[in-house]
Amino acid sequence: MKIEFTKMHGAGNDYIYVNTLHYPIEHPEQLAVKWSACHTGIGSDGLVLICPSDKGDFKMRIFNADGSEALMCGNASRCVGKYVYEEGLTDKKDILLETLSGMKVLHLHVNDRNIVETVTVDMGIPADIHLVSLGEGYPVEEGIAVSMGNPHLVIFVDDINRVELEKIGPVLECHPLFPDRVNVEFVQVFSDDAVRMRVWERGSGVTQACGTGACASVVAAVFAGRCESKQSVVMDGGTLEIEWAADGHIYMTGPAVKVFCGKIII
Repeated sequence: MKIEFTKMHGAGNDYIYVNTLHYPIEHPEQLAVKWSACHTGIGSDGLVLICPSDKGDFKMRIFNADGSEALMCGNASRCVGKYVYEEGLTDKKDILLETLSGMKVLHLHVNDRNIVETVTVDMGIPADIHLVSLGEGYPVEEGIAVSMGNPHLVIFVDDINRVELEKIGPVLECHPLFPDRVNVEFVQVFSDDAVRMRVWERGSGVTQACGTGACASVVAAVFAGRCESKQSVVMDGGTLEIEWAADGHIYMTGPAVKVFCGKIII
């Protein structure tokens, strides 16, 4: 069976996208592992399924590179918005997207060539914000936990270039305080309106960007009194604009880029 797919990325956070309205697939957990492999597959941070929804306009399911299913991905949600609009699945510029962490509203910024350049996502209201002590024997002593529908641990550093992310990330991901594992962000505050962030994503490892992680980083920084509520979050793969607005919601704006399309046999 031939499956058509599209490779897309948001700030370097790259996924394989399949429209299950045309190509229903079984065992996406196994395919995510197989297809995400850089040398023997397509290469990606995971697999995203675009599905029909009884509650919204579309539903998004995300499978990490290790096959585990993610609750939410901000970068992937922007790419889904671009995909459904440019592929003619909708003519709406405000899209209701169902995810495992709830409904998300996508606002598409479309240019005069009818191309979606950026997308603003209402990421909802952050929850469970608190300081955590990581205990003895860990490479850092404390961090700030934030839920963006998925769990995050934000750690502030003075020099992000000195963080050994590949060594520290997997240790903190599996900390006993987080029985379902956790996404880990290291953050350096650059200025009043810009922070630098690097991320270790649960189930995927080091990635170029993380949309929910960028949101969690700003929430944690505001909570800790380190910055204002509107920030540019600079990541390895690009920059996202994050605002913790007066209504309590987090709004994320960033690019969505189509890399290539192809077919693969399963």
